[in-house]
Amino acid sequence: MYFNPYYLSSLLFFSKKYYLIFLTYDKIIGMKKMKYIYNQPIPKYLFGDEETIASSLFVDIETTGLSPKNSSIYLIGAAHYTNGQLEILQWFAETPEEEKDILIRFSDFIKDYKTLIHFNGNQFDIPFLQNRMLLHEMDDSFVEKEGIDLYKRVLPRKNFLKLPNCRQKTIEQFLGIQRKDTCSGGDLIPIYQQYCIHPSQEHLDMLLLHNKEDVLYLTQILPILAYNDLFQEAPTVIKVQERTYENMIGEEALEVFLTLKLPVDLPTPISVNAKDFYFTAQGNNGLLRVPVVQEELKYFYSNYKEYYYLPEEDVAIHKGLATFVDKEYRVQAKASTCYTRKQSSYIPQWEPCISPVFKKEYNSSALYFEWTDEIKENKKQLNHYAAHILSILATTE
Repeated sequence: MYFNPYYLSSLLFFSKKYYLIFLTYDKIIGMKKMKYIYNQPIPKYLFGDEETIASSLFVDIETTGLSPKNSSIYLIGAAHYTNGQLEILQWFAETPEEEKDILIRFSDFIKDYKTLIHFNGNQFDIPFLQNRMLLHEMDDSFVEKEGIDLYKRVLPRKNFLKLPNCRQKTIEQFLGIQRKDTCSGGDLIPIYQQYCIHPSQEHLDMLLLHNKEDVLYLTQILPILAYNDLFQEAPTVIKVQERTYENMIGEEALEVFLTLKLPVDLPTPISVNAKDFYFTAQGNNGLLRVPVVQEELKYFYSNYKEYYYLPEEDVAIHKGLATFVDKEYRVQAKASTCYTRKQSSYIPQWEPCISPVFKKEYNSSALYFEWTDEIKENKKQLNHYAAHILSILATTE
């Protein structure tokens, strides 16, 4: 077998997040294989133990189009952690005819890995690879592989994080990651086509850089998963404050601020404003602003058949007390009339998080609990309530 290794460059440079130790460039039977080593800390997200780290591989591909029937794969990038460092490998087909070469070598390389981590790979990368392998009469290398699609992990938090879209580059920008690459995968298709006709170092560098940064930053956007972990455990309320203010119509109103200790460290500060609630967080510190409703609300009894409704008083009383009320002033209560009224201060909730539950009317979807001194001192209930509100904010369009 012909094998002629040579080195394009040996580089050293520093950024805030990693060192590039060296770059090697190998010529292997008409295709190119690149290897890069980064002194990058192993991220704590996804990786629970050494075995998981050793069996996980980050993957990204570059293609000449969107359809595996009409397009080919010209570049495969993969990253894995080894000896406490991040190693990135690339297999590059100098022409479409070399696609099978890079597929064979990539397929052989991933045999020892159980988990493939990618970005929207379930929809694009993995099916594309499987289709092209089938076309080349190769065995399916992904049958027993577990897949972790970071796109699907982030998508449910898109609105919560105020992301304009859920592209990888958008997430990188949210986390403060700056790329050298300025191209999209689509931008590079004509570049690759031109390279196949007239190979140039400039075009090769552009093609390799885009894929390398896709794979490299796939490992560095893992902290975005902290925003999922934010909802796995209730925050801890460490301080409760009340503030009166003048609302838009000039009336005095009340609001409550809950100072929170979050269960995770968030990589980027966030602020969310929805349904008259406001949440801001930085690191593992959070602040939740809660509106207070000061009016008369109703508490509805569930066992309405045991109550009478008094129309003149607009209240329900238990039948055990009804002997003192003339029959002409009482009627059998219905579910919608079996209530007692109370003027007080209330806080909104979207499920019976804290009881007793009050409503404006029987069919009202908005629920409330009374803001009492007892509730203010009950940190366990307030923790549960804070988690409830964060879950509502996370799903609000």
